[in-house]
Amino acid sequence: MAVVVLALQTVRGQIPGFDEITPVLADSDLAWIGVAVLAEVLSMSLFARQHISLLRGVGVRAGLGATLALTYTRSALAICMPAGTAVSAGFAYQRFRRWGADRESATAVVIMSGICSFGALVLLYAAGFLLGFLAAPGPTWQEQPVLTVAVLAVSIAGAVLLMRQFARPHVPLTAGPLDGQDVAYRAAAPQAPATGPVAWPGLIRRQLQRLGELLRGVVAIAESMPRRHRSAALGFAALNWLGDMACLAAVAQAFHLPLDLLQLGTVYVAAQLVRQIPITPGGIGVIEATLLAALTAAGAEPAAAAATVLGYRLLSCWLVIPAGLTTWTFLRRADRRGPATRPPATDPAPVTV
Repeated sequence: MAVVVLALQTVRGQIPGFDEITPVLADSDLAWIGVAVLAEVLSMSLFARQHISLLRGVGVRAGLGATLALTYTRSALAICMPAGTAVSAGFAYQRFRRWGADRESATAVVIMSGICSFGALVLLYAAGFLLGFLAAPGPTWQEQPVLTVAVLAVSIAGAVLLMRQFARPHVPLTAGPLDGQDVAYRAAAPQAPATGPVAWPGLIRRQLQRLGELLRGVVAIAESMPRRHRSAALGFAALNWLGDMACLAAVAQAFHLPLDLLQLGTVYVAAQLVRQIPITPGGIGVIEATLLAALTAAGAEPAAAAATVLGYRLLSCWLVIPAGLTTWTFLRRADRRGPATRPPATDPAPVTV
């Protein structure tokens, strides 16, 4: 609540009254509002296809309908709950397990999905900045020399990493990357005493060791995944962000904002990068303040900017909560209708790479 109040205080002088926003809302173009709704629905569908690609990469088949239900449900959880991102990831992990993924594969899909989403957002920011730099190299260099060098360095490094990744041969795994090592570790690792004080240094050391093994397992699964599934997941993640940005652009068009697509893209990506810091559930208050301040700074009228922020957040955030509740009910009913598919209880043979 303190962060929300602070965020609102930063734009207190830019928030117009309701009597100023009402004429803008009445003069809106409903056709563009319809385009914004379709763009947001398409964005959520692309997020679901991102999950499907990663699940297929670990040998799990999931239907589009069930994955869409999962996408809306976990998005609603991330928006409306404290530590919503962690709760959303935990819910996705449980659902992947019910669909047949083992522990390591389900964990890898959750982590890789987050990496794909954040990586695609950074790529879009870099691409937009590079387009702006190519359009006006002199002014961009004079205004932001450090950022220009940083974006160019990151872009070159990213291109090199991508080329190395596509040149690497595919090495499939015949079993889970942690199964054999995890069993050996549990047998060899010293166990904490059942009674008495907790040995904190030893406990922390064991947890760090297990975390390292988990991350190595995720890397092994990612490297063993067919390249087409990883590439498709990253592509769907980028298209997901573009669809959400198209929603903002359509709402801005509906309320006649005098901003071009490059300006809107810069505002959008900046707000989404701020949203990655889990200050409030779903970025409530922070996203609104960031968008409103950025739009007015870019030259939009305060009333039109406020209407745009209201319309965009309504479609991309607030309406997702009841939709997620509905899909959660759908998933619960599907669970009651038939037994879930679970992986075998016995551990597979140790892996040999």
